[in-house]
Amino acid sequence: MLGWIVLCVLILFVAVILVRTALFRPKAAAPAPAEDVSFEREKALSALGELVRCRTVSSYVREEEDDAEFEKLISLLPVLYPHVNAYCPMLRLPDRGLLFTWKGRGDGKPAVLMAHYDVVPVEEENWDMPPFEAVIRDGAMWGRGTLDTKVTFNGILSAADNLIAQGFTPKNDIYFAFSGGEEVNGDGAVHIVEFFREHGIEPEFVLDEGGAVVENVFPGVSEPCGLIGIAEKGLMNLEFSVSSGGGHASAPAPHTPIGKLSAACARIEKHPFKAHFTKPALEMFDTLGRHSTVLYRVIFANLWCFGWVLDLLCKKQGGELNALLRTTVAFTQMQGSKAPNVIPPSAAMVANLRLNPHDSVRGALMRIRDTIKDKDISLKVLQSFEPSPISRTDCEGWQRVSRAVYGTWKGCLVAPYLMVQCSDSRHYRDLSDRVYRFSAMDLTKAERGSIHGNNEHIRLETACRAVEFFIRVMKQC
Repeated sequence: MLGWIVLCVLILFVAVILVRTALFRPKAAAPAPAEDVSFEREKALSALGELVRCRTVSSYVREEEDDAEFEKLISLLPVLYPHVNAYCPMLRLPDRGLLFTWKGRGDGKPAVLMAHYDVVPVEEENWDMPPFEAVIRDGAMWGRGTLDTKVTFNGILSAADNLIAQGFTPKNDIYFAFSGGEEVNGDGAVHIVEFFREHGIEPEFVLDEGGAVVENVFPGVSEPCGLIGIAEKGLMNLEFSVSSGGGHASAPAPHTPIGKLSAACARIEKHPFKAHFTKPALEMFDTLGRHSTVLYRVIFANLWCFGWVLDLLCKKQGGELNALLRTTVAFTQMQGSKAPNVIPPSAAMVANLRLNPHDSVRGALMRIRDTIKDKDISLKVLQSFEPSPISRTDCEGWQRVSRAVYGTWKGCLVAPYLMVQCSDSRHYRDLSDRVYRFSAMDLTKAERGSIHGNNEHIRLETACRAVEFFIRVMKQC
């Protein structure tokens, strides 16, 4: 009798799995804007080249920055975008904040379109092309900032410049919010948010850098995926340090400072943070999982049962999908003795943590302490901020961005995701619950790898699509 009960339960279980998988079919895509958009492609590409030629390299050491290069870029804007200059007054705010206002016909909630115009340093000797000359070769423009994020800076202003020239006026106000210190966590965006708060401005939606149209990033899905970030991870740079009496390396104690730190590093890597299926991950799985292969559809349609399988795969493979599910810890720096035969009197290492929305700075710190189990190791938070709130996807702001993605990259799948990097959009956390992160580009794996790296470049067609995307966004505002 018991055997029959077990068999019936097993049959019922399998039936539930199969039925749920069979019903887990692709959803109908939102209708994309049908009309074509027109703009001066060569003018937009020329403007991007002029921006790239400005060496707007930001640094945590202000004396290392070249203020003249930042001023050069700002002085070029009226020349590169004359219609924006005529119709959209620019307000300069502290810490290189720039805020343009394009007045609309009505008094509804405005849109805020963001970018930053500072770039990270380069090692010029490791580049195949000069990093600040915007050389065009093989159908691409080469230079620092072509991807991060002068392409979106140019995309926004070129889109507006063309629309104004064609006689278009948005229904509601649009703000262009730019900062010149995002790469060093500068306060330009903070001052812009303070301006909005002081003037009682609540955006309909905010759009900053983040996701892109990518391929082969989701298990079992071959179609291009337009990933729009609806939240971003928090950050904590954590220093681990050990002090000792030092001494000669010929007679070491059983555990040296570096040995202790190494053991702590190994324990943390062996015991990763727990996976959490937050809203960005669940909505991404629910959207893209329906387009996956049968085996993956079984998993994504039944996470209540097979979530552990996905967790196990992510732990073993690491990478982007793993980062989507859990707080990650990457050890990035270590220092000890200056001589090979001296035990250091102190040693330290630094880990960069990216916090899942389910976790917090305080909670992550406590878990690290519990994991290393060594009272001799001191922990010091060097820098931190909490994960962003999770934005809505059941509103007009989300629909506007989604429709623009569908219309620009026809045939792609649009889905929410969790941005694992950080951006200036985190400063809008208390101003709006409709903050989205999409960089208006279709990027290959190699192109994504060149961001902050050597030989950063963008295909000319991709740079033009950024302009097209923002035109589609603005026409809905």
